[in-house]
Amino acid sequence: MNMIVIAVVSVTAIGAVCAAMLSVADKLMAVKTDERVARIEDCLPGTNCGACGFPGCSGYAAALVSGNDVKTNLCTPGGASVVKQLSEILGVEAGEATRKIAVVHCKGGCTQLKKMDYNGIQTCMASKQLFGGAGACTFGCLGYGDCQPACPHGAICMENGIAQVIAENCTGCGLCVKACPNQLITIDDVSETAVVLCKNIEKGAVARKKCTNACIGCRKCARECPAGAITIEDNLAKIDYEKCTHCEHCAEICVTHCIQLLAPQARRR
Repeated sequence: MNMIVIAVVSVTAIGAVCAAMLSVADKLMAVKTDERVARIEDCLPGTNCGACGFPGCSGYAAALVSGNDVKTNLCTPGGASVVKQLSEILGVEAGEATRKIAVVHCKGGCTQLKKMDYNGIQTCMASKQLFGGAGACTFGCLGYGDCQPACPHGAICMENGIAQVIAENCTGCGLCVKACPNQLITIDDVSETAVVLCKNIEKGAVARKKCTNACIGCRKCARECPAGAITIEDNLAKIDYEKCTHCEHCAEICVTHCIQLLAPQARRR
């Protein structure tokens, strides 16, 4: 009986000592949290897309209060309203919110030309594993819409086997970019009005046989661009937006119509 009492007393004493030690350690080793972090997280959209360059919304919130002069306009999905709220919390001047949207760099002239019948798992990722997909053009949209469920805002739909961005719904979060195995989707500034909707780097004659809308590297856009903003790299037109004056001439003269203008609704929010 005495042994039982001794055991109970011993365990109780050890528990009390450990509890006291943990209490002291909690106070001495506590990490102070800036109350602004929680307020900032409440303002952010919570998509954790990483478009700001930090690991999710909590990472961006922590960076903003770190004193490292992190800008308040890095949250692309949040837009101008979030920039304003963050600036008010931090007591800094609000930066300009840049409107960005997803752009699918495929015009879709290759949807009818197939090199094989594919009956496997109906996803872009799975089809790409088999000779680059069923389409003759291995650089184009694979057509199974892996990007569609990845979008939290319903901004992507499939039309005639090609992913299309509903500009007015897009926040530029970039989650669709990660979902596309062909790396066809980019997040572009809406001020970049003209975009090249092709990724095929094969020679013009080969690309044209596979897709009626492929860039054929004819250099007409490069020659006629008044600002010298277009070059041909790897048989593909590339626009330097630092030089581009948005005259839209390249879209007017493109032989295969692979250079297109962002829809007007893309520039609104």
